[in-house]
Amino acid sequence: MPRLLTALLAAAVAALPALSAPIPKERKADEPLGPITEEQLTKSSNNLKHIAIAFHNYNDTYGWLPTNELSKDKKPLLSWRVQILPFIEQDHLFKLFKMDEPWDSENNKKLIDLIPAIYVPVRGKADKGMTFYQTFGGKHGWMQPKASIPASFPDGTSNTFLVAEAAKPVTWTKPDDLEFDGKTVPRLGGMFDGKFHAAMGDGSVRRFRKGVEADILKLLIDPADGNPLPRDYGVDDDDKK
Repeated sequence: MPRLLTALLAAAVAALPALSAPIPKERKADEPLGPITEEQLTKSSNNLKHIAIAFHNYNDTYGWLPTNELSKDKKPLLSWRVQILPFIEQDHLFKLFKMDEPWDSENNKKLIDLIPAIYVPVRGKADKGMTFYQTFGGKHGWMQPKASIPASFPDGTSNTFLVAEAAKPVTWTKPDDLEFDGKTVPRLGGMFDGKFHAAMGDGSVRRFRKGVEADILKLLIDPADGNPLPRDYGVDDDDKK
């Protein structure tokens, strides 16, 4: 990503709430979710904007995007959410992890409860230390070893999901994300009853309505399907204002 565009994106989020904002109050498992509020929608959108900037800065620094780390014998170590900690003002937390150990090692599992506010669900059913923010792996997802921007997004960074709100939460440190095989579309929208936000490859964040057609989601997830998006590709009307 060109340095100028990175700087512009960084400036765009400069006025957003700080990453050290208070963590939302923990909700009991049997407590009703309540109505969706504009504050919740805005908070999650802002979280994704910060995450997208972190991805781009990581890409500028290392030449590729962060991904889920695996050991030499292909066992899961730590997620991309850990890899970008230094880029979301969490360098102190990053240094507490043992990067050559799995996410649930004696040392690393103690850090799960220290989930940064940026990953904490603003709504939805999730245990402490879990997040809905996930990327797309599998045969037709962008998250491959040494994937980079813009080379790994031939369909266009503005046309491809980078990170989205999944239907089910995962432990934030665990290398566990959405898999896309080109046929079965991963489920999204766990925080807002089917409606969801997604950060695009160019760093912008879009709000999508509930029930976006599977064929459209396939185009948005696959970075190299070679097909154009239709004019109406599921963006929520409220997000067009």
